[in-house]
This record gives sequence, structure tokens and C-alpha cells, in this order.
Amino acid sequence: MNKLIWLLLLLAFLVFSFTQFWSCRPEQVEQQKVKNLIIMIGDGMGFQQLGLLNAYVKYAPHSIYIARKRTSALEQVIAAGELGFVYHEAANALVTDSAAASSQMASGQWTGVEMLGADVSGNPVITILEKAKQHGKATGLVSDTRITHATPAGFIVHQANRYDENNIALKLGASGIDVLLSGGLRHWIPQSVNEPDSHQARLIKTMISDSFPLESKRKDERNLLREAKNKGYTLVFNRQQLQRTNTDQLLGLFSNSIMPDAIQESALKHDPDRNFPTLKELALKAMEILSRNEEGFFLMIESGQIDFACHNNDAGRLLHEMIRFDETIAAVYNWVQQRDDTMLIITADHETGGVSFSYARHNIPQPKDLPGKLFSHTQFKPNYNYGHHQLLDKLYHQKASYNAIFDIFDSLPSEQQTPDRLAEIVNAHLEFKITPHDAMTILTREINEYYQPEHKYLKIRTFPKINDFREFYVYGNRIRANILARIVAKDQMTVWSTGTHTNTPVPLIVLGSQQSSDGFSKLLHSTEWAQQAMNVFVPE
Repeated sequence: MNKLIWLLLLLAFLVFSFTQFWSCRPEQVEQQKVKNLIIMIGDGMGFQQLGLLNAYVKYAPHSIYIARKRTSALEQVIAAGELGFVYHEAANALVTDSAAASSQMASGQWTGVEMLGADVSGNPVITILEKAKQHGKATGLVSDTRITHATPAGFIVHQANRYDENNIALKLGASGIDVLLSGGLRHWIPQSVNEPDSHQARLIKTMISDSFPLESKRKDERNLLREAKNKGYTLVFNRQQLQRTNTDQLLGLFSNSIMPDAIQESALKHDPDRNFPTLKELALKAMEILSRNEEGFFLMIESGQIDFACHNNDAGRLLHEMIRFDETIAAVYNWVQQRDDTMLIITADHETGGVSFSYARHNIPQPKDLPGKLFSHTQFKPNYNYGHHQLLDKLYHQKASYNAIFDIFDSLPSEQQTPDRLAEIVNAHLEFKITPHDAMTILTREINEYYQPEHKYLKIRTFPKINDFREFYVYGNRIRANILARIVAKDQMTVWSTGTHTNTPVPLIVLGSQQSSDGFSKLLHSTEWAQQAMNVFVPE
């Protein structure tokens, strides 16, 4: 009888111990500590783009990273966290666009191309941001493009097509998201703003303090700024207003369309009179506000102009965009390191452009003597040009994006829009020079390919039709940026495979507790890592 009692007591003890162990197992304890989730998206950023940044960090003779021991923030986070690979195709497609990619990352559900917040059939799906709101957490979206652009919209908007940004603005204004910081004012202001002397134009100009030029894209008289203010949002439109604000609900729109590109930001970021905030400043302000919520927060930060640079095959701008993203990562990483309750995910929605350095038979180096024993009777004489580190500095020293260069050209009177003038403008902004004949090639191909309004200088000439830029260079007159890229490629040692997206896998960098970040360091579809993130951040 005594033995039976002892056996029963032992069994009860074992059951109790097992129950306590199971209820307090490390996975659950750690999962409960994922109070905050920050997702940073380099739109269009594949491993190739990381490779360009890394080459500049490690090898550029005058790299701005020399003082940082030639180590990027991306490298630091990779070393501290987990590194995986993401494939990201949209449903029933080989390649994704940003809308489907964003929606898949936000919901963990397969999505059709150009859809927002939908499943394969077009039904609305709940996103991680919406789940965070349901759990009482604060939420925020930050981008250097437009807040109505596909990547931010995919985390909250449910819509058949990404291109109706006016409707996206309506939905964002009604979403209850605590912090919205980006560009894209044009989708929030009444149509009559386009009449400079109208009442609405004067009203909006008073609100934004002449921070930037105005042009509405709306087709109605809705003033979404006023509606947002009535919902409790504080409105800011420039860097100074952003710095002064101390609020829990913030809408910041800092440009009419996209925000200034990273070359402009690099040139002005230390200027005390700079009017626009940097992506880093937007991220820091968002974290400052959202972290006040005791339940935690969700924040998505997009470096969206990496994609724009790659669509244009603009290698110099791409380098600056990657540096802008890396500096923002450094600020967020520094904040996350101070806490044990936050998960940081750095990834991309897709790769754009298929960029890489490549060796060539152009400018083959001259033979030279080497002191090594193997070269005592011969010279070092490579058969090809493998590139030199100095060209990395030349890429960094680009003074304007290709878009900005052509904007300067287009602003000239038509009689001055000549190949000579285009070559002059390009050569004033790039370290890689072109000739007037090269400029003629750019203008010729653009006219023949897309039938743009003819430049007066070219009207009297007849040119052969050129068809090699049609299928994978799809953005109208922006084709000329891609043609310029092809012309300077031989000196940049930089090659591009396309003007659109590729299905090349992209990085997945996860920093969190060991248990919460376990399972990310492998090959995953974007829907798979999204589901894992939901499980550790907002479990059912």
C-alpha cells in the first residue's frame, strides 16, 4: 500500500514538473518577448545590390566607410542575426511586382500580381499590421517613395489594383495607422489645387509652408489632409516640423510625389537648411512615437528608391540608395540593440535590374613587373580588364541621377535640346563621359522605340529603327536612362540584364532572440517567412 502511495506521488510530481517545463519552455518565453517587430524592405534589393555596396565599403579608396572600419550596418546585422534566402514569385507567375510582393510579405498568403491585400482569388486577407492593431499595438509605415505606393499599401490596403493611388490615400487616411511618413501629397489634396489662385491652392500652400511645389492627382475636391486632421493626426510637411512634433498620431508627407533621391540626400544631409527629412530621420521619429505604446508596435520601413535606380540601370544612384538604406539600418540596429523585446527583419520584395560588375576586353591593363618569384622572367599580363577599385569612387561621385540629368535636358528650349548639349549635361554630372555621338544614339533610340515628341534638332534626320530595348524596358521615355547605362557600362564595368524585376532570390536577415529567429536561416518563400513572423509577433 505504501509503495502504491509513493508511486502515485512520484507520478504526480513528474506530471507537475513536465507541465511546468512545457508551459515555460524557452520557445514560449522568448516568443512572448517579441513585443515589437520592425520590417525593413530594400525594394529591388537582391544579393547583387548588396554586392555593389560591399565592394564600395571594402575597396573604394576613399570610401565613407573607412572611419567605420570598412564595415556596413548590413554586415553587422548579418553577423549578429540569421541569414536566409527568399524566393518571391507571385501566384501563378514567374516574377512578382511590388504590390503582390508586399501583400505576400504582409499577409503570408499567395497573391496575384498588381493586387493589394488579397489572396489568389482576389479576396481580402488580414495583414500583420492589421493583426498588430487587433492586439492593441501601435503601427507605422515609412517610405522614401510615396505612402500610396505599392509596398506601403500592401500592408493595409485591400484593392484589386495598385495603380489607383487616390483610393489608396483614402484608405490610408481611414486606416487608423498611428504613423505615416513618406511622400505623395498629390493624392491627398483637392483637384482645384492645380489652379494656383484657387482657395484650395492658397489653403494647402499655407499648410505646407512652401516646402515643395504642389500638383494634385485627384479627380475630386476631397481634402484628405483636413479629414486626417479631423481624425486626430498631426500633419507635418518638412524636416523642421517633423523635429518639433511630439504626438502619438502623425501624418508626414514631404514631397508631392517621391522624396528626393539618395544622391540629393547625400549632398544635403549635413546642410542645416535642408528642408526634407532623411529616411533615417523618418525611421527614428517613427520608433520614438510607436515605442510609447506599452503593448508594443509594428513598423515597416521601405527604402523604395533602390528599385527606381535599378529600373533605370543607374549604378551611381544605386550605390547612394544602398548607402541611404544602410545608414537607416545602422540607426534602427542601434535602437534594437538596446532592447530584448524587438525583432528586426531586413529583406527585399524582389530583385530589380540584374546588376553586376563584369570583366571585359575594354581598356585591358598594360603589362607590369611583379616582385614575386613566379614573375622573375615574365610580366603580369591579364587577358581581360577585371576592373579597378577607383571606379567605385567614381560611382559615388555621381552628382545627379539619370532622371535628374534628363530633367535638366528636357527643361531646355527645344532648339537647345541637341546631342552636344545632352553630352555636356551628362559629363557635368558623371565621372564616366559620353560623346555627342553617344548622345545622338540615346535620342535616336528613344524616338524610334517609343515615338516620343521629336526633338527639333532631330526632325530633319531619318534613323534606322532599333528594337533591342522594347520587351524588358517598359517605362516609356525612361528608356533613355537605360540606353545611357549601356553606353557608360564599358567604363563602369557594370552590366544589367533588364529594366524590370527578376525572380532572383533575395536576402532575409533576422535579428531577435535565438528561439524567435530560429527557422529563418534557410530558403523560404515570402509567404513562409511572413507566417513565421506572425507566429512570433501576433500568435493566434
